[in-house]
Amino acid sequence: MALCMNRLNEERKQWRRDHPFGFYAKPQRNAQGVLDLKTWECGIPGKEKTLWEGGLFKLSVIFPDEYPTKPPKCKFVPPLFHPNVYPSGTVCLSILNEEEGWKPAITIKQILLGVQDLLDDPNPDSPAQADAYHLFRRDRAAYENKIKRIVRENPAP
Repeated sequence: MALCMNRLNEERKQWRRDHPFGFYAKPQRNAQGVLDLKTWECGIPGKEKTLWEGGLFKLSVIFPDEYPTKPPKCKFVPPLFHPNVYPSGTVCLSILNEEEGWKPAITIKQILLGVQDLLDDPNPDSPAQADAYHLFRRDRAAYENKIKRIVRENPAP
């Protein structure tokens, strides 16, 4: 647990010094007003020149006690319509999977940039949400219209 907290303190300092434009990431406060370094609220902007441009999507990032040995859980709040986002909002991405692409050196910045890339470049080999996956595969125009509506409902400030 000490390793986890030390790493999260470093992550927070690094993020405050240098983070990508339009993103935010901050630890939350618990009911007593104490900073909880293991629960972060993040915002991911839609990438320029993509269907997602103009949107800002809220992501909850929960770090386990074993972090950075084990990856955090990332969940869109509210859940996002996307082929690689489970109906619960949990993101399905290889770098967030302990058995696949997770490495302890991966930072919160890299995670958020990876999720941003995933928005416009879904992985059809790893579907997590049937409706979004089928629409993406079978009716791209309808899928794109749905994404445009989602962006309008989640505008960046």
